[in-house]
Amino acid sequence: MPQFFASTARGLVEPLEKELKDLGLKVTDKYIGGVFFESNWEGCYKANLHSRLASRILKPVLDFTAYQPEELYTQILRHDFTKYIKPTQTISIDASVSESKMRDQRFVAMKVKDAIVDQFREKFGVRPDVDNENPSLRIHVRAIKNQFNVAIDTSGDSLFKRGYRKEVGEAPLKENLAAGLLKVTEWDGQSPLVDFMCGSGTFLIEAAMMAMNIAPGINRKRFGFQNWLNYEEAAWEKVVQEAMDAEKEELPFKFYGYDIDNRVLKNAKDNAKRAGVDQVIEFKKEAVATVEPPVEKGMIVVNPPYGARIGDEDNLRDVYRDLGFTLKHRFKGWDAWILSGNKELIADLKLKSTRKHFVFNGNIECRFLKYSMF
Repeated sequence: MPQFFASTARGLVEPLEKELKDLGLKVTDKYIGGVFFESNWEGCYKANLHSRLASRILKPVLDFTAYQPEELYTQILRHDFTKYIKPTQTISIDASVSESKMRDQRFVAMKVKDAIVDQFREKFGVRPDVDNENPSLRIHVRAIKNQFNVAIDTSGDSLFKRGYRKEVGEAPLKENLAAGLLKVTEWDGQSPLVDFMCGSGTFLIEAAMMAMNIAPGINRKRFGFQNWLNYEEAAWEKVVQEAMDAEKEELPFKFYGYDIDNRVLKNAKDNAKRAGVDQVIEFKKEAVATVEPPVEKGMIVVNPPYGARIGDEDNLRDVYRDLGFTLKHRFKGWDAWILSGNKELIADLKLKSTRKHFVFNGNIECRFLKYSMF
C-alpha cells in the first residue's frame, strides 16, 4: 500500500491527524510538519479534495544519506521518475537544506534536476523542461544533517488555494490555517459564527463550507496528480461525485462578518459567492466598538491586526481595547477565540483567556486564545 505525507502548519498536526482518520485513511505516523498515512491512489485523491488542514499531499519516493554531489546524483537515479510524466512535460525541484555538507539549496536542486532529466534523455532521447510556475511534476527535496528525503507532490498548487479567493486583505490568513483553527475551537458546525474583523471573509467562508459539507478542493481547477501517466480518472470522478452528493443545500443558521472597510467587504462577498456559501453569510460595515450580537448565542472568532510594522502598535491599542470592551459588555454568555501574534497588544483586551493554543501563521508564532464571557 503506498504511503503519503500530508504537510500542514506547525500547531495543526493533531487536528490534521484526526481529519485524515475521519476520512477513513490509515494514519501511520506524525511529524512536526505533518502526518503520514497509507492508502491506495483513490485515498490520495480523496485527501487532496477533502483535507481542509493539509498544505500538500506528498508521495515519498527516496530516503538516503549523501555528502557529495556525486552521491546525490547517483541516489536520485535509484528511483524511476520517467513513470510519472512524458518527456515533453515539465518538472520543478523544490529543495531545502540545513546542517548538511552541501549547503547551497540551489546547487542541490540543480543536481537533482540533472539526474532526473538525464534519466529521461537516456530512455527517450529527449528531456523534460523546467517550469517553476506550473510544472507537470513537482519534486520536493529536504536535507537535514545530510539525510535526504525526496517526494513527489500530488497536489500541485498548495491546497490552501481553494479557488474562491481572488482578492485578499493586507495580512491574509491562509484558508487551511483558518480551517485548522476552527477545528481547534471544537465548534460543532451547527451554530452561528461571528467575526468582528472579517477581512476577506476566510474564517466565515471556511466555517460555512464545513457546515454545508462542501469539499474544500471542489472549486480548484486542477491537482498535480491529474498531470501524471498513472492518473486514474474514473477513481477521481467517483471521489468528486461522492463529495457533491454529500453537500447540503441550506442551513438553519447563518454566519456574520463585520469590517469597517467597504472594499474589503465587497471582496469578502465575492469570495463567499465563488465558494458557494454567500447565501448563509451576512456581511455588514461596522466598527468593532459598536458591534451588537446578531443572534442570541453563537461563537466569535477574530484575527485582529498584529502591528507588524514599526509604529503600528500604538495605533492598534484602541482597537484591542474596543474589542475587549465589546466582548465583555455585549457578548455575555458567548465564547470568543482570538488569534494573536502580539503579546503586548493582547494585554490591552483586559480579559483572561481560558485556553491557549500555539500555532504559526507563516513565520509568526501566534497564540490562539479562548475567552469565555461570563
